[in-house]
This record gives sequence, C-alpha cells and structure tokens, in this order.
Amino acid sequence: MNKITVIGTGSVGSTIAYTLTVMGLASEIVMIDINQEKSLGEALDIRQGVPFCNPASVYAGSYADAKDSNIVIITSGVARKPGQSRLDLAQTNVNILKIVAKEIVKHAPDATYIIVSNPVDILTYVFHKISGIPESRIIGSGTILDTARLRSRISEYYGVNQKNVHAYVLGEHGDSAFVPWSIANISNVPIEQYKDAVVNTQLLPEFDREEVENYMRKSGGRVIQRKGATFYAVSMSVCHICKCLISGIDTTMTVSTMMHGEYGIDDVCLSVLNIVGEKGVSTKVLLPLNDDEIKALQHSANCLKEIINNIEI
Repeated sequence: MNKITVIGTGSVGSTIAYTLTVMGLASEIVMIDINQEKSLGEALDIRQGVPFCNPASVYAGSYADAKDSNIVIITSGVARKPGQSRLDLAQTNVNILKIVAKEIVKHAPDATYIIVSNPVDILTYVFHKISGIPESRIIGSGTILDTARLRSRISEYYGVNQKNVHAYVLGEHGDSAFVPWSIANISNVPIEQYKDAVVNTQLLPEFDREEVENYMRKSGGRVIQRKGATFYAVSMSVCHICKCLISGIDTTMTVSTMMHGEYGIDDVCLSVLNIVGEKGVSTKVLLPLNDDEIKALQHSANCLKEIINNIEI
C-alpha cells in the first residue's frame, strides 16, 4: 500500500498523478490545489481510467487527506512571465512554498518530499531550512530531466539504446548546469571514441559535443515555444524517482540535495550523483571530475548562492 500526495494540479502535477496511476506506483493518490475545482476535475478524469490500470484510489483532497503519505510531490508555484527576472520568480515561489510547507508537514511528517517547482534548487534549499524534515527525505528533481535529455541526444547520434549511455548533467537546473564530458561513455567506451570503436560501420556521424550540449540546454525552451509548457518528460522523471523510492533498490541519479563540503561546496542544494532508495537519499557518489569540471560545479553553486542571498526565507 503506497500513498502519494501531489500538491499543485497544473500541467505538471496532473500529469505526474496520471503517470503514477498508469505505472501502478500507488494504491492511493491525493491531489491538492488551491483551485479545488481544478483538482476535482483532474482527479475525476484520471479516476475514470483506473479500470484499465492497477486498482487505485485517486481523489482531490485537502492537506489533512495527505496523512500517512509515503511520498509528497510539490509542484505548486507560478511559471516565469515574460520580462520577469529569475530572482522575482524565486521570491514568488519561495513565498508559495512557505505556505505549502507549513500546512503539509503537519499532516505528513514522515513522508519523503520531492520538490519539482522552479527554481527547483532554490526551493529545495528553502524547504530544508523551513520544514524540519530530515535531509535524507528531501529530494529536488534537479537535473534528472536534463540528464535524460542529454542521454536521449547522444543515443540518437549513435543509434544505441539510451540505457547504454552513461553521461550526466550536474549543478543547477538552469543556466549554469554543465556536462562532465571526461566521464561520459557508452558501455564503458568514452563518448568521442565510440564511433571508432564500432566495427564495420561508416554510417555514424562525427560527435558534436557543442551541438549535444546546446540541445540539452534549449530543449525545454523549444517545447515551451511549440506547445506552451513542458510536462510529459518531467513527469516521467519524477515518477522514476518515486519508483526507486518504492522499490527499495538503490539507484544512482542526479537529483538536487544539500551539499556539505563535497567538491568544496557547502550550504546549497544542487545536483550531483546521489543514491536514492527506500530510505530516501542515502548518500552521494563522488564522481572523478577533473579540475575544470569541479570549477564548473563550484561556479554553479555560486550562481545559486547569489540568488539565495537575495531572497527572504
């Protein structure tokens, strides 16, 4: 019996609830939103498809209904408006998170919390500071989606299964994110040597590192430009986190967690490789980054600290 609460039933929150249902990850899914009519409608729409899935109770509720949740997913917040600075967006969504955290933690003190709202690293940090929830049970979705976008593009280059691609996006889920290319590989073959390692084919293109990184950085913007919002891929990535929490099989992933001196970085949340399993985030995996990559990670941390220093928590 797994109970998952989703706070915020906009495009992302509703798609997460739908994907959780289709994947059969929870027997009870609670959907909470300040716009109760919206959450009622979304829950009803999903619930009417449950006969085709594993049995589940999907309903709109209040914070009190989140009692005994195993996982709480926070997607509430506003999207960045044209001309709005990242700092303005950060303060607006921090204020929303403070209201949400005060209510939800009272009713679900033992849940593992997944923060999805943006700017995700800032909000994950704020949730650490105000919630009283142990660090092991606070996970920001971080660069798990950026990493998926990166692996997707690399797999397209070489026509190989995405699960054979081992490459990461680290740092902020935002402008200062970076790819540590020194450790990127396909089945233990360094990325840029893979073309030469494949026998009997002349069809593989030359690897263009800059194009791949550009694709990763601009994918979200391209989706928003074309359809108004991104929600399918982020929902799948959040449900992957849920699956790892529920299955109890420790899995490595790039999610946003509090740093405590790793790579010379302290008191900020950003994405490095973490082990996620039944007990939440159990530990970090320190990747063998080169000096330039460590500097890039520290730069990302400093960009986030600059925002933290200018918001009111």
